[in-house]
Amino acid sequence: MSLPSIDAKWRISGMALPTYDGVIITLIADDGSIGEGYGFPFPPLGETPGGCFNALDLMGKALIGKDALAIQANMDVVRKVIPHNLSAKAGVDCALHDMLARFLKVPMYQLLGGKTRSRIPLMRILTLKSPKEMREKAVELARQGYRYVKIKTAGNVEEDIERVKEVREGVGQDVSISVDPNQAYLTKEAIAFSRGAEKYNVKMMEQPVHFSYGTAIDDVTRESSIPIEADESATTVEGVMDLAVNRRVDGVNLKIPRSGGILTTMAMANICAIAGLSCRLGANVGTRLLTAHAVHVGAALPNLDYACELAEFERLGNDPYEGLSIVDGEIVVPDEVGSGVRRRQ
Repeated sequence: MSLPSIDAKWRISGMALPTYDGVIITLIADDGSIGEGYGFPFPPLGETPGGCFNALDLMGKALIGKDALAIQANMDVVRKVIPHNLSAKAGVDCALHDMLARFLKVPMYQLLGGKTRSRIPLMRILTLKSPKEMREKAVELARQGYRYVKIKTAGNVEEDIERVKEVREGVGQDVSISVDPNQAYLTKEAIAFSRGAEKYNVKMMEQPVHFSYGTAIDDVTRESSIPIEADESATTVEGVMDLAVNRRVDGVNLKIPRSGGILTTMAMANICAIAGLSCRLGANVGTRLLTAHAVHVGAALPNLDYACELAEFERLGNDPYEGLSIVDGEIVVPDEVGSGVRRRQ
C-alpha cells in the first residue's frame, strides 16, 4: 500500500518523500484469532516494499503450525529465516503482539509491563524548506497545541542556523526545538552548526554525521553543547549497547520498524535505562496501525525522556485505519483490546 504525503514536496536532506509505502500483515490462528502488523521498509536503510513482501512470504511459511501465542519462540524462527529485513520482522512481531492481546482481551501495553502513562507528548517534524516556510509551519503547529518541533536541516551550516533562528523567533520560548540533519554534516560542520545554533535553545541534534563515519559521532558529542541523539547508528541491540557502553551519544532514537520489532525495541530501551542514556520513540511514519504499536510501547516504557514522533500519520492520506486521539499536542494511549485501531468500513 502507498500513503501519499499531503504535502507533495515533503523531503529530508538528500531525498524527497512524496509517498510512504508499506505492507499490512495479517496473521490468522486456527481458531480464527487474528493479529495485524505493518512492515514499513525505508529505502535509505536499504529496504524496499518488494523486498519486504518477499521476506514476509518466507517468514509466514515458516510460522505455519507454530504456537500462535509464543511470541519469543516465533520471532526466533523468523530471525533465522532470512537476514536483515528488519521492517518485515517488525511487522510480524507487532502482529504477534496484537494477536496475543486480542486473545487475552487486553490492550497491548498490558503485554509489555503495563501502562506508565496515559498520554505521550508529541514532536512534529518540519519538512526541509526555506527558513521562512519552516517558520510558518512551526507557528501553525504551535497554534494547534504542539509544544515540540523537529527542524530538518540540509547540511549547509549558515542556512540551517537561519532555519533554527526563524523557527525560534516564530514560536517563542514555549516550544521545544530539536534538529535533524539526517546525517548531512561532516564532523567539523556539525560542531560549527552546534556552536552557531546553541543560542536558540536547541534541545537535541539527531544523527548529525553518517553512521558509517566510525567515531565521528563521538567527536561531535564531545564538542557539541547541544545533546546528540543516535538514529541511524542505533539499528540493532548490539549497536545500542556499543553507543551506551562507550557513551558515544547522549540519547537514542528508537523506531520499531528499524529495530526489528517490539521485543528488540524494548531491549534497546532497557539498555538505555541501565546506561543512563535518554531515549524516545522517533518517526514511525505510516498508517495508524504502525503508530498504535509504537504508542503502546511508549505507554509501557518508564524511561521515555522526551517527546515522541507519533503524529506523522496526520500528514498522510489514504490511511485504511482509524482511531488514535491527539489532545493538546499529546497522543492518548488507547485502552481498547489489541492495538486500539481498526480498519475503516
